[in-house]
Amino acid sequence: MSRHFLLVDPLENPLLLKALAAPVRIGILKLLQVRGALNVNELAELLAQPQSSVSIHVQMLQEAGLIATETVKARKGSQKICRSLYDEILIRFEETIEKADPDAIEVAMPLGLYTGFEVSAPCGLCSSDGIIGLLDVPSTFLDPDRMKAGLIWFTRGYVEYQFPNNARLANLAVREVEFVLELSSEVPGTSADWPSDITLTVNGTAVVTWTSPGDFGDKRGAYTPDWWKLKGSQYGKLKSFRIREDGTYVDGLRLSDVTLADLDLTSHHSIRLRIGVMDDARHPGGINIFGRGFGNYDQDILMRLKVR
Repeated sequence: MSRHFLLVDPLENPLLLKALAAPVRIGILKLLQVRGALNVNELAELLAQPQSSVSIHVQMLQEAGLIATETVKARKGSQKICRSLYDEILIRFEETIEKADPDAIEVAMPLGLYTGFEVSAPCGLCSSDGIIGLLDVPSTFLDPDRMKAGLIWFTRGYVEYQFPNNARLANLAVREVEFVLELSSEVPGTSADWPSDITLTVNGTAVVTWTSPGDFGDKRGAYTPDWWKLKGSQYGKLKSFRIREDGTYVDGLRLSDVTLADLDLTSHHSIRLRIGVMDDARHPGGINIFGRGFGNYDQDILMRLKVR
């Protein structure tokens, strides 16, 4: 069964931490996890709290992006139905992306060298010199100049990259596969509060879904060119996705049960990485993928095979 996780940097999301700071709000989240969707009156009864107080707590949880609400018709008037958005909330206090392992096999994949795609508008590509092709036209992703891309964005769909399985060619056993790339959500303009569920799929197996907190434009990206307007996406989060023998980790935290064995790397000459936003995503907030010449890290998509 699919599970949804939220990884939080406490310095970047104080509103969420405030929402978690009251026992009543924690109780609401637990009830929604255990019992499923409930209306405000049901929550108030189960918590032995006034309905007016519970309504305020629900509003805070909604504003923090922890629950979703829907107003529906009731026997008398209307009622607000609440549901939880996450199975687990994880707070990260430090950067855990590791430096390159000297025993690892690394391949850097330029952003524009995808081997397949299916995207929906708004979408586009650009290089450090300018826009590639036409904005919001998915067929532009076929433009030969895509090889120069330093920034790709789309609303739903995916781009797929085919990495060589150099460990198989060298007859080496893989103990970990790591992908490192810079990502953010995508919204017309920018918004730091715009969650998006970004899913990584490897060799046809959905490995993990990471929820990007927003589309960042509060300052120019360290490598974003001057011609790119400030109202556009400026930078993302550098994320480390590692598939190990015991599960999949995001920035050092285990977030998925998918293991190396599920990828069956010994049977494949290549390793296909698909990055996208699923049609059934809870937060279909689009995606920006940053490469060389854009964002804060000036790097291609990196695959690292740790071998033994």
